[in-house]
Amino acid sequence: MLVLELASVLAGPSVGQFFAELGATVVKLENAATGGDVTRSWKLAGEQARGGVSAYFSAANWGKLSVGLDITQPHALQAVHKLAAKADVIIASYKPGDAEKLQVDYHTLAQLNPRLVYGHITGYGLEDQRAGYDAVVQAESGFMHMNGSPDGPPTKMPVALVDLLAAHQLKEGILTALIQRGCTGKGSYVQVSLFDAAVSALANQGTNYLVAGHNPQRMGSEHPNIVPYGSVYTCKDGLQLVLAIGDDRQFKRLCRVLGDAALADNPDYATNSARVQHRSAVNQQLKQLIRQQERDGLLRELHRLHVPAGAVNSVPEVFEQPQARRMLLTQPNGPSGIRQVAFVVEGTAAETVTPPPAFAQHQAQVLDNLADTP
Repeated sequence: MLVLELASVLAGPSVGQFFAELGATVVKLENAATGGDVTRSWKLAGEQARGGVSAYFSAANWGKLSVGLDITQPHALQAVHKLAAKADVIIASYKPGDAEKLQVDYHTLAQLNPRLVYGHITGYGLEDQRAGYDAVVQAESGFMHMNGSPDGPPTKMPVALVDLLAAHQLKEGILTALIQRGCTGKGSYVQVSLFDAAVSALANQGTNYLVAGHNPQRMGSEHPNIVPYGSVYTCKDGLQLVLAIGDDRQFKRLCRVLGDAALADNPDYATNSARVQHRSAVNQQLKQLIRQQERDGLLRELHRLHVPAGAVNSVPEVFEQPQARRMLLTQPNGPSGIRQVAFVVEGTAAETVTPPPAFAQHQAQVLDNLADTP
């Protein structure tokens, strides 16, 4: 499968890496007029990017072939059209109208390749000309309003959450279109917007308003419908854990492990509905009990009894875990990355994925071997 990536930053490129990990040939078209994907220059203070491969660029560009072209030039546009004529999938992230101006829109390319599946990420849909930026859409879609401490300001998530949500939506749309093409022989146009992806992910918080008339407010890590769920507690050794008690049986087991089984029989705490009504009192009782426990021993006992709980890990601590290390993409003496494919299909084995490319690293290879072959 040949995938042509006409996208930059995070959402579109993460979809491209997803297909690269699945074995597709992914050609990343970078703008020669601007020096390529802007995330090549998004470096941490003090970070020394090698060959234009920054830590940020490494997040979504493994397994790709990089070509640098200025498609406002006729010869470059011709090369892209030749590639599009052979491609199975195109991933684009142009503002509405820009792809048409550049002659790389679905209507133009589908005339060259009727089997083409064209996946397009926009900010707000085809009727709104604004460019989409994750932080802005997090604000506009309600996420920032809900996120943060009750007495603190609206807070952006520390990753580009909306970009990643839109990427997952586009993956699903493209895979669905490929299934349809297998039945009909025809390609199709798949459009995902950052705003739509964010709104669709409001989930229970959205329906808390639509169904129950409740306007969600900032609650820190607390859950509006379940107690204790998302609550963070500090143990005797100063380490923190989080609880995610989904039903009353789990709460009973929690209280038993904490040495106060009678707490679960208190009418104010016995049911989730009661605990939601008495949230502050429940949390105060649990804080006192958990403060008497060493975290690792407590977590072992909770896990043994299938009580949902976990350590509050730093990012370095995350990658000490074997499950997380299996998600790493590595190369000798170079940057690491994280897999976009997070599922396992029985009977298949992941192939080695090449490291993120330098800008235009594969120019001759792609243009000679792909664009000009019959």
